Amino acid sequence: MDISRRTLMAGSAALAISGCSSAGRITAQSASPEIGFESFDPKFADLIDASQSGQLLSTGHWWAEGPAWDRERQRLYFTDVPRNKAYFWSEKDGEGIFLSPSGVAPELAIGMREPGANGLLLGRLGELLICNHGRRALESRNFTTGERTLLADKFEGKRFNSPNDLIEASDGTIYFTDPPYGLEGLNESPAKEMEHNGVYRLDKTGAVTRIVDDMTLPNGVALSPGEKALYVSQSDPDAPLIRRFLLKDGKIAKGDGGEIWFDAKPYMHVAGGLPDGMAVSAEGYVFLGGPGGVLVIDPQGICLGRIGTGRATANCAFGEDGKTLFITAADRLVSVRTEVAGLGQF
Repeated sequence: MDISRRTLMAGSAALAISGCSSAGRITAQSASPEIGFESFDPKFADLIDASQSGQLLSTGHWWAEGPAWDRERQRLYFTDVPRNKAYFWSEKDGEGIFLSPSGVAPELAIGMREPGANGLLLGRLGELLICNHGRRALESRNFTTGERTLLADKFEGKRFNSPNDLIEASDGTIYFTDPPYGLEGLNESPAKEMEHNGVYRLDKTGAVTRIVDDMTLPNGVALSPGEKALYVSQSDPDAPLIRRFLLKDGKIAKGDGGEIWFDAKPYMHVAGGLPDGMAVSAEGYVFLGGPGGVLVIDPQGICLGRIGTGRATANCAFGEDGKTLFITAADRLVSVRTEVAGLGQF
């Protein structure tokens, strides 16, 4: 399947590039957040105050991704994958460059179409967990020393494609997706060693297990409250969906093939976008980045509404007091306030 992530998510690439002046960036203060709200169910009003305008926090990116909230430093981190940079944003300090390169140096990115970091997550031990396209690996970064530690780059002796998104369970188990978006040629790349675009489990001992091998383009990954289920989104235009896998002792329950929990086809948008990154509230509502913004889905898989960004939207994460949803939408970082709090301690 020779398809481009930027084409799949699109409607957004031209917007993202046009947001970059010859000087590089434009300020958030000079543009509008362009946030709108669509309600598909009266319950949407219990989760989102549609009278708000949202906030534009940063713009001028090529493809913003990987938002992760740092409670200790009261900062949000996010990546611009093709630009090979990671940024921080805070209410106090505004925006700045956090990592450059975020993945690997360009001269080391042989065969990579996107050498930068993608998904980020603050680990339970206080480190930053990184999906590094350029290194084709999972890493952790120590905030004190800046040192990066390789967590995993192979399965059964073969290199990963380009780890995309990750989530960590309370016991330290990490689940991550490995589509081919970082590789030149994607599935047709001569550098692709994996037969499958898989979903993996990295346990505390460093052992890697492939837990899903039958998804075409696995992308976002999230855990339900109580860690009873694993959600995996698929950014395939022919099958844009979320599958839910039941977990037992951190492993997919025997015999569970992963039901199609949500089908995004009825919610595709003229602005483009496909199921991508996810955030989950304490009550089990799933906030799915993708078609035209963020789809808000109840625990039964019913879509209640959309936080519209007017763009293909990559990802979202809760932060601040737990009721701010940060959204990476093509060329920008925006935020909206929610009536429910995200999973985790804020």
